[in-house]
Amino acid sequence: MFSGIAGRYDLLNHLLSMNIDKRWRRKVRRLLDQELAKPDAVVLDVACGTGDLSIELQRDATARVIGTDFCRPMLSVAQEKAAAIPFIEGDAMNLSFADNSFDAATIAFGLRNLSNFRDGLKELHRVLKPGGRLVVLEFSSPVVPGFRGLFNFYFANILPRIGGLVSGERGAYEYLPDSVSKFPNQKNLAKLFEETGFAKVEYSNLTGGIAAIHTGIKS
Repeated sequence: MFSGIAGRYDLLNHLLSMNIDKRWRRKVRRLLDQELAKPDAVVLDVACGTGDLSIELQRDATARVIGTDFCRPMLSVAQEKAAAIPFIEGDAMNLSFADNSFDAATIAFGLRNLSNFRDGLKELHRVLKPGGRLVVLEFSSPVVPGFRGLFNFYFANILPRIGGLVSGERGAYEYLPDSVSKFPNQKNLAKLFEETGFAKVEYSNLTGGIAAIHTGIKS
């Protein structure tokens, strides 16, 4: 499914979000300013897809950024966009990195695609150094009542039609709202962070709760 939409993935991300997704990624980078400023630090971007967040993280950073994803066609697009960033094919549920390897890790719009959210967080916890920071950017539950209904209608009815028309893979964009509906809301995801070993867990809503950024520190 992801292979089939790789060529139009960036276009549709920006079109369907009206470019708001770019602002969300900049917020992730700002949360990691301290880690990205360290010349000896290494930051892992998991489920990096076509590399937009990896590229944003590497912008003006002195730290080294590595991207990983299981979908080779997505990584091919990422490598064309940023030849200097290492993009490594791999499984987010079984990362090919040693324990305590990274100063920070990110995963944007990828956690909900894992077969088990808890095990995915445990794996991210494993590869972080003690004191390392995890930042998760993911679709979430809108918190504004009137806006929630409008967004859910757009998400379930209009977005799949546009996505299918542009990409030729409507199933991928029907999968999107379905996967979000099965994903933990803000409070439940924060609880899952704590249960998998993260401390100082916080979250902030983006654009009325369409998405949220969750952060935690490996204790």
